[in-house]
Amino acid sequence: MTNSNDILVLGGTGKTGRRVAALLAERGVPARAASRGGATRFDWLDDSTWGPALDGAGAVYLVYLQDLSSPDAPGHIQAFLRLARERGVQRVVMLSARGWAGAGPAEEAVRASGLAWTILRPTWFAQNFSEDMFAPYVLGGELRLPTAAGREPFIDVADVAEVAVAALTGDGHAGEVYELSGPRLLGFGDAAAAIAAATGRELRYTPISSEEFIADLIAAGLTAEEAPVVDGLLGIIARDENAYLSDGVRRALGREARDFTAYAADTAAAGAWRG
Repeated sequence: MTNSNDILVLGGTGKTGRRVAALLAERGVPARAASRGGATRFDWLDDSTWGPALDGAGAVYLVYLQDLSSPDAPGHIQAFLRLARERGVQRVVMLSARGWAGAGPAEEAVRASGLAWTILRPTWFAQNFSEDMFAPYVLGGELRLPTAAGREPFIDVADVAEVAVAALTGDGHAGEVYELSGPRLLGFGDAAAAIAAATGRELRYTPISSEEFIADLIAAGLTAEEAPVVDGLLGIIARDENAYLSDGVRRALGREARDFTAYAADTAAAGAWRG
């Protein structure tokens, strides 16, 4: 176990951060969830919030809430971790992403921090179907996406959180890069079928062109600059660039990752798709 007084969880209200904080609480590990509007305030763009958030922390779960591939990210992370080390932090676990080449400089800032570090590189989250960008499509009964027959090994965020907690509190994870994927490749038709089976709702997958998708996004309120960025991310799936499995969950936890069908069943039982 870490010798820290507590663990600082950045992005403490986000998909991974709130689960990391909850798991730490369940296990009796003192932790503070930090966010822009929370009791422990933290804002990457306001360095006056960094010191107070770090007070008493011995480990940090690092989520960079801006664009991790932005030119500013490495400098922010380097400055923050320099301060963290000065304040007595010994360990940092960073949330990155698999297949995100632009995150390399930010990851290097973590490696060069002088702290015991672990980097997590998950694939697309299964929870995107219930808590994020795909949820409205599920509730509408149709996944209209420019992903063709592309496949993705969606990872359950609960697994990401469990790996993060293991790295924050246990031994043997320093210097490790864990690429985290689910146990099998799924196309969006497979995901739609699993959610339909779990919910009893009709859900179909309709592959569309990038042009149609961008038009849909703009009609939904995105700008002409934002929509192509989202389309570009989904293009990675369409081209099968992420269509391979990783063993990070097994390496970190000694078990296989949760399957998408288990995620769908649990999420349906919790009522997430009753809209």
